[in-house]
Amino acid sequence: MLKTHASRQTWLFVVMALLVLGAGLGLRDPWPSDEPRFALVAKQMVDSGYWLFPHRGTELYSDKPPMLMWWQATLYGVIGHWRVAFLLPSLLAALGTLWCVVDLGRRLWTRQVGLYAGWALLFALQFTFQAKKAQIDPLLVLFITLANYGLLRHLLLGPAWRWWWLGWFFAGIGVITKGVGMLALLMVVPAAIASALHWPRVSLHARDGRFWLAPLAFLLAVSLWLVPMLLAGLGTGSDQYRDYISDILFRQTARRYTHSWDHHQPWWYFFGVMPSMWIPAFLALPWAIPAWRRRLRRRDPRYLLPLAWCLLLVLFFSIPDGKRDVYILPALPMFCLALAPLLPGLMKRRDVQGLLWGFTAVLAAALTLVGALALLGDPHFEVNLTRGRGLPPGATNALAWAILAMGLWGGLGLMVAGRRRSHLALVSTLTAAWVLYGLVGYPLLNDSSSARGLMRDVGTRLAPDAELGLVAWKEQNLLMADRPAATFGFENRWHEQLQAAVRWQRLDPGRRWLLVNDDAMQGCIDRSRAEMAGISNRRRWWLVPAAVVKGTCAPTVAELEREYLLQGPPDED
Repeated sequence: MLKTHASRQTWLFVVMALLVLGAGLGLRDPWPSDEPRFALVAKQMVDSGYWLFPHRGTELYSDKPPMLMWWQATLYGVIGHWRVAFLLPSLLAALGTLWCVVDLGRRLWTRQVGLYAGWALLFALQFTFQAKKAQIDPLLVLFITLANYGLLRHLLLGPAWRWWWLGWFFAGIGVITKGVGMLALLMVVPAAIASALHWPRVSLHARDGRFWLAPLAFLLAVSLWLVPMLLAGLGTGSDQYRDYISDILFRQTARRYTHSWDHHQPWWYFFGVMPSMWIPAFLALPWAIPAWRRRLRRRDPRYLLPLAWCLLLVLFFSIPDGKRDVYILPALPMFCLALAPLLPGLMKRRDVQGLLWGFTAVLAAALTLVGALALLGDPHFEVNLTRGRGLPPGATNALAWAILAMGLWGGLGLMVAGRRRSHLALVSTLTAAWVLYGLVGYPLLNDSSSARGLMRDVGTRLAPDAELGLVAWKEQNLLMADRPAATFGFENRWHEQLQAAVRWQRLDPGRRWLLVNDDAMQGCIDRSRAEMAGISNRRRWWLVPAAVVKGTCAPTVAELEREYLLQGPPDED
């Protein structure tokens, strides 16, 4: 009976994870800011057959290694459907991360503790939010967590040499995913200190020669991408490829860390991120800290290693000026792992249940209020929102009903669960919110958020044999175009793109049209004769035929100043 009950609990968790993380899969296209960029790169890999050096349009894309794009392109080759393939890597990565945490909790403590760790991670706001987006971070979290899994299997349950080597190997895979995978190896620092202080149940087993094979596993993983890239890039003798190598290996890694050029935040930034983005698990911290202190006094390394590693990772990212909330996401699985053994006892406390009840009540009330105000409030708000975002008619009302349903469901859950089982009401409310967001929000927001609606309308206005050029474009415009589109550089200044586009258009003025971002429109274009194409991602777009363009579109001083304000200063790096 115990085995059957445990099996049911495990299957319940698996089904809930698939429901929460997978709801909406295949119902939307890539949304900005990063998703269209990665999906476009992956699509161009498939179309060109050239996977080693990613391209964005005609330019090399050197901001990130191509690991995510490889996954997307490979899964598209298996599935044949971009709407599924672009999101599937994040889903698989999230499920893999959950498995690591659950299995570690089971091996270090009990099956129940492992499931508690999985539940805490599954519903942590930052984890679920990122798992439902097609960005690099879910993959990075998977590989860092896999590295942590291998290292902890050796350090706490070892010797386990294969897992030790795999831990270093996955740290290397994390490096070629987003550069910071090596941070997983910081787990060795608290382990070495604890071992030197003769803590029980922890050892590096460094006297065995197999210990020193681990760095070779790390180098092997890094070389899987680095060596072919260097050989091919340097072999071309092209300055373009040399600049790509320099940018991705130095500017986007070491220089971004030491001389951050964006996302400037104070040193304490992450201490504000964790209370807001790691909820509801973070709500247990007032009770967890004293409990952790007691267990550390008993020299229990099962708490020391994951907690110390989390602190080291947060410290590492707190040093540079540039910070984003997602940087500390890899620490969340280990935080939930260290929290999980305490949760069975905490769930029995009346004060903890009271806090969870209050949190769920506030969440349900807020959702109900927002939904009701959207339905019953000022109708001009709905009109302005619809026009400002380019939403289809009735979308705002449908979204309002969905939000209202989330809130009412949360209130119903509180009444059914009661104050002694408020954690069940919280889980129920969060599940409803994420499922409705995927099943209702995705289809309603997709056309305006992905630029599919805009590009579909543009395609219907143009003749089948017409050609399209993009000016001041975004990745979603090229990705959603119904025909091959000409581009004139992505990083180029807008006036340079417009001038190149005008020259291209005049080579075949009867068939060539320009799609121009409103911010890049200049006086050389007669707006009264150009066609308003639509609104997407809060940007207005114009369809410009050759007949409404005068001269070479040389910008005036005022137009250059406006461009500088809107596009920002030129990149001098």
